[in-house]
Amino acid sequence: MPLPATGAREAILGLFRQASEGFVSGARLSEALGVSRTAVWKQIRQLRQLGYRIEAIPSRGYRLCATPDLPLAEELHTGLSTRIIGKEIRYFTETDSTNRQAYALGEAGAGEGMIVIADRQSAGKGRLGRTWISPPGVNLYLSVLLRPPLPPYAAPQLTFLSALAVSRAIAAVTGLAPTHKWPNDVLLDGFKVAGLLNEMSAESDRIRFVVLGIGVNLNMTADQFPADLRAPATSLLLAGGRPVPRALFGRTLLEQLDSLYAEYLRHGPAPIMAAWEAHCDLVGKAVTVDEGSGTALRGTVVGIDRDGALLLTLADGSTERILAGDVRLLPENNQ
Repeated sequence: MPLPATGAREAILGLFRQASEGFVSGARLSEALGVSRTAVWKQIRQLRQLGYRIEAIPSRGYRLCATPDLPLAEELHTGLSTRIIGKEIRYFTETDSTNRQAYALGEAGAGEGMIVIADRQSAGKGRLGRTWISPPGVNLYLSVLLRPPLPPYAAPQLTFLSALAVSRAIAAVTGLAPTHKWPNDVLLDGFKVAGLLNEMSAESDRIRFVVLGIGVNLNMTADQFPADLRAPATSLLLAGGRPVPRALFGRTLLEQLDSLYAEYLRHGPAPIMAAWEAHCDLVGKAVTVDEGSGTALRGTVVGIDRDGALLLTLADGSTERILAGDVRLLPENNQ
């Protein structure tokens, strides 16, 4: 039986990579895929349209000369070693929001671990209804569909899992040392490099599915950031001085997510929360927290609890449990 289109393209790329600098004949490709030479040519043409540079020489065959810097399923699957996450990948050249697409697929019954990824978002979603700036060609925008056997109140724990996966992927690919800002930011030297937005569909006693939305600034330059950002932002390119291949970073991130999700299902949230908190640069610092009610709480961060709530010690010595809000450092931290 012929392979599906994406599977056929992945098989062709696999044969090219095995051949190293050599050529692969059309006859060999036809035999390996179980399709006609004409069908092989159509797949080659589609790969070229995606940005692969493929040389064709009569009597010698085809040779892969260059790959595009795109987070395509064909590239993410190359060497990917995951158990759950990323087995199925939906790639969009452009979409409104990967979270929106993944949520719709979840409602339609898509399996756990499905990835939706895009080169560009026209309506990227940030926290509290904000927009996530999503230019093409530079960053990573993806959403992961999970169906964890959890009650709804446990869903926020997965935000910390996402943040930990992102920071570990950054460290693995670039050697940089990210920190975490409650509840859903990853920072480099105090500048935001990644943000997370998780959305859930649930019944009263169980989660139907959760969408983990992840945006990471990989190769944005300074002039690509809007002047009116609420918080200072950076990219891995600006912080590390080198461009980051998007497929490599995406593959590393999927492997980190898969590993941490398996650990979470085996051992519960405690190891994830402890690892997240070890890289949180707010602990012990004076902050204000705007909970959206028009007033702000002031206190010192002492950590997070099992459910991910921020624990704040107030001036009177009491501890406040914060479930949602914007956190800002106070000037006395710099004294």
